[in-house]
Parts: sequence; C-alpha cells; structure tokens
Amino acid sequence: MEKIWLKNYDPKVPAEIDPDRYSSIVDIFEQSIEKYSSNVSYINMGKSITFAELDDLSRDFAAYLQNIGFKKGDAVAIMMPNLIQYPVALFGVLRAGMIVVNVNPLYTPRELQHQLIDSNAKGIVIVENFACTLSEVIKNTAIETVLLTSVGEMLSPLKKIVTNLMIKYVKKIIPAYDLPNAISFSKALKKGHSFTYHRPVVTGEDLAFLQYTGGTTGLSKGAMLTHRNIVANLEQTSNILESRVEPGKDLVVTALPLYHIFALQGNCLTFVKFGCPNLLITNPRDMPGFVAEMAKYPFTVITGVNTLFNGLLNTPGFSDLDFSRLKFALGGGAAVQRSVAERWQKATGHVLLEGYGLTECCPTVTINPPQLKAYKGSIGMPVPSTDIKLVDDAGNEVLMGEAGEMLVKGPQVMKGYLNRPDATNEMIVDGWLATGDIATCDEDGYFYIVDRKKDMILVSGFNVFPNEIEEIAAMHEDVLEAAAIGVPHEVSGEIVKLVVVRKNLDLSEKDLISHCRKYLTGYKVPKKVEFTDELPKSNVGKILRRELRDK
Repeated sequence: MEKIWLKNYDPKVPAEIDPDRYSSIVDIFEQSIEKYSSNVSYINMGKSITFAELDDLSRDFAAYLQNIGFKKGDAVAIMMPNLIQYPVALFGVLRAGMIVVNVNPLYTPRELQHQLIDSNAKGIVIVENFACTLSEVIKNTAIETVLLTSVGEMLSPLKKIVTNLMIKYVKKIIPAYDLPNAISFSKALKKGHSFTYHRPVVTGEDLAFLQYTGGTTGLSKGAMLTHRNIVANLEQTSNILESRVEPGKDLVVTALPLYHIFALQGNCLTFVKFGCPNLLITNPRDMPGFVAEMAKYPFTVITGVNTLFNGLLNTPGFSDLDFSRLKFALGGGAAVQRSVAERWQKATGHVLLEGYGLTECCPTVTINPPQLKAYKGSIGMPVPSTDIKLVDDAGNEVLMGEAGEMLVKGPQVMKGYLNRPDATNEMIVDGWLATGDIATCDEDGYFYIVDRKKDMILVSGFNVFPNEIEEIAAMHEDVLEAAAIGVPHEVSGEIVKLVVVRKNLDLSEKDLISHCRKYLTGYKVPKKVEFTDELPKSNVGKILRRELRDK
C-alpha cells in the first residue's frame, strides 16, 4: 500500500534508514563506550556501573569464552532476571562473535531442555535460583560450560553477603541442584581479565540472537535475528525517539525482563545506543518495592505492558512519585487498554504511547510518535523503511478502512526460524512476513489491531499457543479432548482457559490445573477449566477454538 503515514512523520524522521550504517551491534556498543564512558549504564539494587566498567567486564567475559574453547558462532544461553550480570553477559557474548540465546528463568525442565537442544547451546549463564531446572536436563543437552551467578554477585561486598544470605536462608528460594562442574560467573570474569581478547570480524549477516517464540506445534521456535536485523530496528526506533530522548541524559525504567524482545531492544540496546542508564527492576511483581525504587531516581522514560502500568496505578505511593521529568511511557507486548492509558495520563500528566511488534521483527513494526498528546487507541505508524499491507484471505489488498491481515516487509524481518524451513516459508512469502493479526488503517496512516487471525493467547505480553497447553492437558489420563482459548482478564489482558471433555467424571478443575503446573511456566498454566460433553469441530475434525471463544 502507499506509505500514506509518511506525511504525518515528524520532519526530522527520515522515510528510510540505512540498515548497514553499522556492521554489527558491537560497533554501536563500542561507539557508546567511547562517547559515554563516564556515564552510568546500568543501575540495579543500589549498584551502578559506568559504560567504561561495562566495557571492561563484557570484554573480560568475551575473552574468557574465547579462551576456554568457544568459537565464533557458538550459542550461549542466558537465563536470569534483570540483574547487572545480564548486560555484562549479553555484550560479552556478542563481542566474542557468538549468539545469545535468551531463556525465561521460569521455564520448566521440559521447556528449557527443548530450547537448549534446539539452539545447540554450548554454554549457559544462569542465576542459582533456577539452577535446579538446569540440573534436571543438562545431561540431555550439548551444554559444556555452566556459569553460575547469584542475585547479589555484582553488588557491594557487604550487600552481596546480606542479599545472598537472605535469599538462601531466610526466603529459601534456591532449590537444591546438582551442577558439580559449574563455574562462578565472577571467577570467570577474573580469569577473563588475564586473557587476551580478540575482536572477531562480525558482519550484518551473522546471527546475534536466537530469540524463542511460541509455536503452533506446541514447541517454541528460534527466530534467527541477525546483527543487521537488530541494527536496522535500532536505527528505525531511535530515529523516532531521538526527538524526545537526550543522549547521555535520560534514564529509562526497565521492569520488563531483558530476555523478552521488547525490553531487550526497547530498553537494553536502544538506551545503550543513546548512552543513557537503565534502571533494572529485578522483581517487578513486588509493586511496593518497585515504586520505592522508582522514587530514588529521576526517571524520564518507562516501558511496560498493560498489566505493569495497571499494577503501578493501583499501588499505594505511585501517585506520589515525581513525574516532572517523565517524557513518555511506552506500552507494547500486549494491547494497552484505554482505561489504563487514560488513568495513566491523569496520574502522571504524560501520555502512554503504544507500539506494535513481534519477535520475528526484532520487534518494532509500528509506534506512536512521542509527540502524541493523548491515547489514540492506535498501534501507531510504521517505523522508517517498513512496508505494510493489509490483505484478505485470498491475499488481495483490502480497501482503505477495511480489515485485513497485516503483512510486514523491512530490514528488521528475521532471517527465519532455526531448523524450521517449513515454518519459515509459511511465515515469510516473497519477503512479506504474515503477522497473523487483523488490522485497519486510517487515512492518516495510523494502524489499529482489531483481531488475531491466529489462535495465540496473549498473557501479560507473553505469547501462549493453544497446542502446547492442549498437549499437556491431554497427557492426563482422564482427559479425552481439550481446547485452550484466551479469555479477557482485567489484569493480564488474557488468561488461559481449558475446555475439556473428560474420560473420568471425577476429574476436577483443581486436579487438571495442578497437572498442567508440573509442565508449564506459570503464565501458561490454565486459570479456568470448563468441562463439556463435546467440542465444536470442523468437517475434518479440527477443533474450532473460535466458536469456543465466541460462546
């Protein structure tokens, strides 16, 4: 379709960006290190490190990996919440010319094993709170090196001791694990400091991330994101945001986990490019603690999902924070609800912007301009160098104002799915990526999501695919058939509901939920179960989830 949105771009925003301006993420990182060396890069639990310190620590980690036998192109997993260790490990892996495999630390053994095997990861950096999960499956994977860290490892000596003792002996949230050959992350950094670092030649076509996303087969797929993909998306978003972001001066609140593509790109990488600090929130579920942490710093930008903004608005003390420096808040990962956006603007005096993206696009596809004065209900306009067309079921473009599936083309579109040419060819045809989302476009070039073509369930910004849930439910001996659907929820946007045909009428909702909890990450676990005599099906026997949702 014609790029009608260009007429509403800020005059300073270009229609096209150069995706080859930098050969890799490492180039951008090194540029920021040089320009902002004395600036703070990350803050967490009262500890801050400068860009110069991040340079030294990530260089030490890169040298360590290179000198223990890892090669350029090897995959290294990172499994931890938001801690300073994360960017140290992240940039260390990238600077060594290796591939980052982001892992949700709440994964069950089954989910972790699949991702480690599929990515063929040779090493993993993991916080000890979740080491028990790894110890259950490591023998089935290609993992050669385990680098173990603690929550308090990067803090001051006294705070490190107190924090780790509290976690281990008071809160008792470190289950027993058996990883006898694990190496301390801090010891690895110390060894790396004495090693020589060899900067590899990293090109735009080299893989930077294997970012896993849900799959319709019940198994997650690794989206292959190249350095060029990521650099392009950084150029696309930074060109839009730079009218409001002041390099080296702003401070972004990072509560979403950095292993999620939204925070990874929108916070971690974007604000490193701008030379600005990230305030890392390790446990955003502790809303009072989250608010208390925000009160300590002059934050200017915050990103999140609808549930996070809603949670903050309902937390005592949030309305008392100083919002005088806040420039904008950016919501993504899931639809921002109008009621939440309006309450946010009333409480803070600033608009809650909304953007749209997906893992396969690194992730940004559209975004509302930061100059927007009020919530629009739109996902915004396409970022530079991005084409969008809306098509009907036959693949024909729809008329202006009509709904159609959103197809995306641009330099941020992934290389494909690892080991899944079939899924890649289904998703990307002639360079156009099928999002599975049904949208409309207005005469000003603003897009609006109206429905999802796919059956994906979106829980607090995380993709949940029905087949995976149904497969786990079917493992229960008393389940005949099961269908998983998403139902609206005021806090998480959607929750998973199972509709089940029982073999044994004694099977209860509690029993089935307990069964699912053994095999699924918390946000995937069904919150509701409905028992029925039969499920609606097509003439070929396919379960019609849409009928269940409509009902």
